[in-house]
Amino acid sequence: MTKQSKSLPDAGRRNEASRKAILTAAFDLVGEVGFAKLSIEAIAARAGVGKQTIYRWWPSKGTVLFDAFLMLSEDHASGDPALPDTGDIEADLKTVLRATVDELNDARYDEPLRALNTEIVHDPELAAAYAERLHEPMRRIKRDRLRRAQEAGQLDADTDLDLAVELLWSPLLNRWLQRTGPLTAEYADRVVEAALHGLRPRTEAASHTRTGQAAGKPSRG
Repeated sequence: MTKQSKSLPDAGRRNEASRKAILTAAFDLVGEVGFAKLSIEAIAARAGVGKQTIYRWWPSKGTVLFDAFLMLSEDHASGDPALPDTGDIEADLKTVLRATVDELNDARYDEPLRALNTEIVHDPELAAAYAERLHEPMRRIKRDRLRRAQEAGQLDADTDLDLAVELLWSPLLNRWLQRTGPLTAEYADRVVEAALHGLRPRTEAASHTRTGQAAGKPSRG
């Protein structure tokens, strides 16, 4: 007779299941009780793990919440992240900023995202992790799309692309974070138009462009 072999538990699969349970618990709980009342003990109880399991992987509840956001981003991502490129930079930016407005207005994300932003302000280590793992990669993606528009002649050749990224996305985050006004698709469109076309009256901007072009031409005589 041959003995039936018993399959051993897959430690890697078990760890991944525990990790996802912890991150899901953290995200759900912060939406229910707020960040101030969120605790490692509560996360552990909701996830069905010991709190030492959490401390083995994360030093604080802020870092748990940050990884929860990253997990959600990974779960919803399809393929390599990239901004749309239809050849029309204004239309593409309006599409992206409207989607950003929808995300910021999603009630499920509101409390967790506000909590994460608050923790980033007060926790230098979390701020550094956020910059390295989320902010900088996303800024590169945004900058790459603007660079393609620049190469296509849709943006000025001297445009500071990092500054352009801030001009486009910062107003949305600021209005949402400080609750200074309604965050709407129409507002997103106005931000794009202001960033791309500037603040000068259109006639003055055209005159300024013609004057600059004339100054660059050699005189005939």
